[in-house]
Amino acid sequence: MSFTPDHKHLKRRANRDRRFRIYSYSAIMLAGAFLVFFFADIVSTAWSAFEQAELRVEVSYNEEALEMGDYALDEDVSYLVSRGFTRLIPNMIRKDRQLIGTSEEKWVLADSEVDQYLKGKPNRLHKNERKLVDKMRAEGRARLAFNTGFFINGDSKLPEMAGIAAAAVGSFYVLLITLAFSFPLGVATAIYLEEFAPDNRLMQIIEVNINNLAAIPSILFGLLGLSIFINFMGVPRSSALVGGLTLSLMTLPVIIISTRAAILAIPDSIREGALALGATRWQMVMTNVLPLSLPGILTGTIIGLARAIGETAPLMIVGMMAYIPEAPEGVVSATTVLPAQIYTWSSDSMRAFTERTSAGIIVLLAVMLLMNGVAIYMRNKYETKW
Repeated sequence: MSFTPDHKHLKRRANRDRRFRIYSYSAIMLAGAFLVFFFADIVSTAWSAFEQAELRVEVSYNEEALEMGDYALDEDVSYLVSRGFTRLIPNMIRKDRQLIGTSEEKWVLADSEVDQYLKGKPNRLHKNERKLVDKMRAEGRARLAFNTGFFINGDSKLPEMAGIAAAAVGSFYVLLITLAFSFPLGVATAIYLEEFAPDNRLMQIIEVNINNLAAIPSILFGLLGLSIFINFMGVPRSSALVGGLTLSLMTLPVIIISTRAAILAIPDSIREGALALGATRWQMVMTNVLPLSLPGILTGTIIGLARAIGETAPLMIVGMMAYIPEAPEGVVSATTVLPAQIYTWSSDSMRAFTERTSAGIIVLLAVMLLMNGVAIYMRNKYETKW
């Protein structure tokens, strides 16, 4: 019997395929456009944060400056200089009394309003103040220099003094504690569930709950950390230790799931060969399965840590939103993290904090992209094809 094709049906199917491709390409283009717009907006706002206004002024070290640093500057320019600098002058004189009676010209940090004016942004300078800044710029006594303070200073109520150093150190401590607790526990749990656990009702319930924990809102882990680590165990609030332990709870399911997937990818012939040569089940896991699955385990761990470093909600619950101007001295010292620092700046009413918020986002994104890049590199380099 001959088969006669239905041309109308073929045409409708071809039209559906064509529409599906159009919808797919449109979705990709739309997502790409949003991504480009997002990065363009962040970068354009953050770019100016990496420059900071400086003024070249004459600083006169006198007895009056011991009480108030403003007396060391000419009255015309004292209100254009950052209070962060003038507050340092009395301490400078107390440390070196030989400075009294001397003077010097030096580049000092400008006030945030001067900084915004030199960058062409809205500011609250008066007309006369703007004229003075323009005059100093024409004389070469006002400039925009690379903002090293953004990377070496801690948080400050003054935008021109604010930096990410304290938050970066806090993030490092938190990430280190998260790795120290979640990695060995997660890998050990995955090995037991995949290689040793009996297939019974209890194990099935545990596996379902682990999968559910990987998908619940992160703020619930913050509540869990508050009740267990702070209220019950007495871990210091706002410390890197409580933050790391809380994020360990959140990262643990991700590491368990990725480790199980890596172990499951090892062919059974590897296990059977080791057992046939007389190895015990534990020796088979330690000498064959675990080394071969390590690239996948490390990849999942890095991705889990990259997610943890960008979390804010659980750390807010355990008190890591505090004002911390200095880097923590240890894991039990009060500290904050980069996401919390960015959130604090974004809620401030001063305009100069807006660009620092975007700059902090750029730094955080760079760290997360670096971690994800390392995970992809390790997966591609060490992954074994079976």
